[in-house]
Amino acid sequence: QVQLVESGGGLVQAGGSLRLSCAASGRIFSSYTMGWFRQAPGKEREFVACINWSDAFTTYANSVKGRFTISRDDAKNTVYLQLNSLKPEDTAVYYCAAGPNLAVLMATGGSWGQGTQVTVSS
Repeated sequence: QVQLVESGGGLVQAGGSLRLSCAASGRIFSSYTMGWFRQAPGKEREFVACINWSDAFTTYANSVKGRFTISRDDAKNTVYLQLNSLKPEDTAVYYCAAGPNLAVLMATGGSWGQGTQVTVSS
C-alpha cells in the first residue's frame, strides 16, 4: 500500500506559479507511474501529467504542455508538479496518484492522495 500526501496548493493570480509536492511512503515499486490529476467544480477528474519512477519518462495533457513540469526526487520519495503561467481554468483540486501504469491511474486505480486546492484568480 502506498500513502500519498500532497501539499503546495494555494491562491495565485493569473500568470503566476506554484509548485505542488507529493510525498510518497509505503511500498513503492521502481516500475510505478506517478501521476497528477485535477478536478474542477462540476467537472470530471482529468489527467494532467505523469512520470515513470524508473526512467523519469514524462507525459503531459495538451492543456498544460509547456506550462507544467513534473519531476521526481528519488531520495525524498517525492514527486513535484511545477505550475507556471497559470490560468483561471487551471483552478481545481489537484490529486497525486501512484500505480503500475497510467492506464490503471486513468481508471482511478492505484493509490491516491487527498488533494490540494489550486485557485487562480483573473
